[in-house]
Amino acid sequence: MNTIIANINAIGPKLILIWSFVVLMSVIRPQRFRNCLYLLAALLISVFFVAGLFGDYMGIAFLVMFFAGVLALLAVPVMLIRNGVIMMKKERRSLSNMLSLALGVIVALGEVSLIYSVLAFSFEKIQTTNFLFGFSFLFGCTVFYFCVLILGFVLYNIFIEHIPRRQAFDYVIIHGCGLIDGEKTSRLLEGRLDAAIKIYENCKVKPVLMPSGGQGPDEKISEAQAMKNYLLEKGVPEERIILEDKSGTTMENLKNCQALIGPDYGRIALVSSNYHVYRCLLYARKIGLKCTGIGGKVAPYYWPSALLREFAAVFTMPRNLIFIIIGYLFCMSLPALLIFGR
Repeated sequence: MNTIIANINAIGPKLILIWSFVVLMSVIRPQRFRNCLYLLAALLISVFFVAGLFGDYMGIAFLVMFFAGVLALLAVPVMLIRNGVIMMKKERRSLSNMLSLALGVIVALGEVSLIYSVLAFSFEKIQTTNFLFGFSFLFGCTVFYFCVLILGFVLYNIFIEHIPRRQAFDYVIIHGCGLIDGEKTSRLLEGRLDAAIKIYENCKVKPVLMPSGGQGPDEKISEAQAMKNYLLEKGVPEERIILEDKSGTTMENLKNCQALIGPDYGRIALVSSNYHVYRCLLYARKIGLKCTGIGGKVAPYYWPSALLREFAAVFTMPRNLIFIIIGYLFCMSLPALLIFGR
């Protein structure tokens, strides 16, 4: 018992401090990419904290959790490939809808390469100067690095989705997406609209709802107009709806809504699908629009591919790309020195 208490006393305050920091940063600056890494760090320390609760059996508990994590990693490509197959059956076949399938194959190859490298290094069966070993090591570590980043991004998106939020808003911006047959709202879009309606109903002083989205070349009406029709059908008064029907991108959605609202905008809720909220908040921060992000639910099978697209969009932003490349070079240098410097 004394050992258990000592372990809790040693790790507990650090864990509480980091978790408090993660929550604080998520509330104040939920748009920062580095918050994903803060959350991963907090989770890693949590593993040691939980292991410490087992006292003298801490080492065994840590090994059990470690191997459980390894098994979970090995299951990831299987789940991604399965999700990719489901996406191809339920959605139209496109490059974006095949992301989870492609990533599943890449992760599987990366895991095999990394396992091969570790075994070759451990049992010294081949020289580390061997081309196949070097390629397997580099490819496996690269895949592992980006898998960690994606994991942090996924967990952080889930994390910010469950942070408690205020329930009083003056405006609710609703981001649009493609229409069915050029005029009907899709289930994805209705998930966003239903989330906005829930906010509207929970507010004592009813906010103004702002459906946002222009008319695409293959659409009969604007996305905003289709969203307004849905809101009217659900009982939202027309005087509490302001259309923004000129935009074609997420950034234009926000800029146009910001111009319609004006400088004295009060409290704003930004509503999109749950996988899209993080990027919306990031764009809102860029234009100086203070708002709270709230996500509408999506079909479970659709979520992985959609979130991977979001990661790719955030990853390719110049500032984040530089940060990720520097992190990659630093992380790769440590195992490279260990293996090739022996």
